[in-house]
Amino acid sequence: MRDIRTGPAARAHAAGRPSPQPTDADRRRLPLYAAGEIDVPFAVATSAEIIPRDTFWDEHAHPTHELLWNESGASSATIGRRIWTITPAAGLWIPAGTRHSGWTPAGTRHRAAQFGVRAAPAISEGPVAVEVTPLLRLLLDRLDAAGLGAGERTRTEAMVLDLLGPAQHELSLRIPESALLAPIFAAVRDDPADPTTLAGWAARLGVSSRTLTRAFRAETGAGFSRWLATARVQHAVALLARGEGIDDVAARVGYHSASAFGAAFRRITGMSPGRFRSQ
Repeated sequence: MRDIRTGPAARAHAAGRPSPQPTDADRRRLPLYAAGEIDVPFAVATSAEIIPRDTFWDEHAHPTHELLWNESGASSATIGRRIWTITPAAGLWIPAGTRHSGWTPAGTRHRAAQFGVRAAPAISEGPVAVEVTPLLRLLLDRLDAAGLGAGERTRTEAMVLDLLGPAQHELSLRIPESALLAPIFAAVRDDPADPTTLAGWAARLGVSSRTLTRAFRAETGAGFSRWLATARVQHAVALLARGEGIDDVAARVGYHSASAFGAAFRRITGMSPGRFRSQ
């Protein structure tokens, strides 16, 4: 994996989001399809690619349901006002016809599976995190195998569909929409270690802490502390996936000790930073 670069696109990825106008990355443009607009001749079709350069995927939509995950590395997808982190353990189910954009850093071993809307019922009305278990990975890999007979493929597809379901933990961040919270999002996006407290932001913005708390809950569904921890963990996942040490990552995302960082990481993802790196 490459060292983290400076520049707007690299800073955007490190903050857990795709850059809106990446100047030093490849761009991929795909069509916008409605759900089922193309009648595909398969139940499940998988693909694999090692991404050679940092890549931004312009907003697009598939006629099929899509499952995204990585064999290695961390990437992100933006759907509406929400940023999802995709890793080897945490995949993302995107229903057919859902508009989304994405950011995939160089060196990521990117995987995707398309599910025909008539053959595979949606597991959720909206995007949802999916736990990519070792068994699910093996079954999806089997669908890539050459010479798989029709009966074997049908049985394997049925097992894949049976295993799919929402994950217990998800790593997604809601982007606040109001002008009031925009400076906070911009500051945390550019520097997750920004030490400004809720009271400090309230004083800086000329409002009460209670007003900020209400705004965060209304726009993101979380309080300031939980939202900030999620933003920091998204950033941390990107750094860990690039081989950064746990102690260094903890400091870079604003934690004074590896133990405090580990506790926050565990609350958000359901696993320790060390376990994430091992995956």
